[in-house]
Amino acid sequence: MPAKSPAPPPSDAAGPRLLSGGNPQIPKGYGDAPVQAYIAAMPGWKRAVGQRLDALITAAVPGLRKAVKWNSPLYGAGDEGWFLSLHCYTGYIKVAFFRGTALRPVPPQPSRSGDTRYLHVGPDAPLDEAQFSAWVRQASRLPGERM
Repeated sequence: MPAKSPAPPPSDAAGPRLLSGGNPQIPKGYGDAPVQAYIAAMPGWKRAVGQRLDALITAAVPGLRKAVKWNSPLYGAGDEGWFLSLHCYTGYIKVAFFRGTALRPVPPQPSRSGDTRYLHVGPDAPLDEAQFSAWVRQASRLPGERM
């Protein structure tokens, strides 16, 4: 009787593993490609919202830098650190403005970490794109967070 051939490797059809809250597990990387891989792996309604957030951030900041670290997309301007990150939770996408207390108006969600403020973007509330873009422009001109 002929030997059985080995089983094929597991398919990648399921995509990247999702961590708690549906946050995609994406390898660390620099540039647009890892950020787009993260967005493509966002589950359900979060994918379209992630695409829109990324498009608004990209349009608002010339010379934008992108990376994925700690399973979160990071956005930076110039050579000095990061000004914003995204992270998926079960019911919302958390946008972290690392110098959020310096933004006007201040983003709505507080943080335990000093200057950081959050915007929670959920499936049922429309995003105020004009305000979001204004925050992104303001944040991109502030000193970035080293990570």
